[in-house]
Amino acid sequence: MKRLLLSAAAAVSLLSPLACDLEKTGNQLSADHVMVGTLLATPQVDVSATAMAGYDAGTFGDGGMDVVSFPAQTAAFVFFGTKSGANSQPEGVSGATVALQPVGSATPVALNGQGGGSYGVTSDSTDDLTYASGATYSFTANKDNVRYVGQVENSPTKEAITALHPAEGFVRLNANTAFGFDRPAPPANTDRTLGFVTVVPLSANGEKGTATYSNVPTTPVEFLQLAAVPATFREARVTIPGTAFPNPKQTYLVIFQAVRMGGAESDNLFLGSVMLAGTAEVGIVRTN
Repeated sequence: MKRLLLSAAAAVSLLSPLACDLEKTGNQLSADHVMVGTLLATPQVDVSATAMAGYDAGTFGDGGMDVVSFPAQTAAFVFFGTKSGANSQPEGVSGATVALQPVGSATPVALNGQGGGSYGVTSDSTDDLTYASGATYSFTANKDNVRYVGQVENSPTKEAITALHPAEGFVRLNANTAFGFDRPAPPANTDRTLGFVTVVPLSANGEKGTATYSNVPTTPVEFLQLAAVPATFREARVTIPGTAFPNPKQTYLVIFQAVRMGGAESDNLFLGSVMLAGTAEVGIVRTN
């Protein structure tokens, strides 16, 4: 967390010298409440049953008879807590009213308390939770009549990864072999989005197993550290280690999330708070 504070302090020196901005930033540096918010979407994925068996299926979904479909899903998560020092583990705050709201929308989506300062909801349980590229999303927590707000602007579009879609319809790879791909260049005058990868094995009947690899942060501290060192997730070349594909004759889903990062909007939230919004590109790997 020392690196996070140093990064935040360095950011202050680059801000506009307007007194109100400096005052707000100073308040955020000393704020003792912290928030991590994520809004992540995955599209519907259609996988050829013959591809899962290791055969060339040609065009996926031909005739609709050879397809296992994984429905699209959107999930929102918030961790809301307090911190007592630079190196302290944030302590979750329960009993808050937490919501996600696209800016310009009159209808917030309530996130359900899950204990320990965690709140969440998925599109499986509500039709109100959707993802829209280009939108600005606000994450809000209300506790004891005080409102805390984080925000992420310009949520990204799906990032097309050519290497995930060869002519055969899926990537053939030897087991325990690394797989790499290049990300497309970002639009002019914009930073590359963060890129998160998860690899999930599929059984012959299409059941998803436990992820064999993921570089997505999983704890509040890891998310907060992301604010200090985001460059690791912005590299143009992505390499998935061979350990992500441990078994021969196995089908894997490779899920690549392109994610925009935002932060604290209200001055009562710690400056290092992290808000993320993104959507996924999905490819299929079949090991030899």
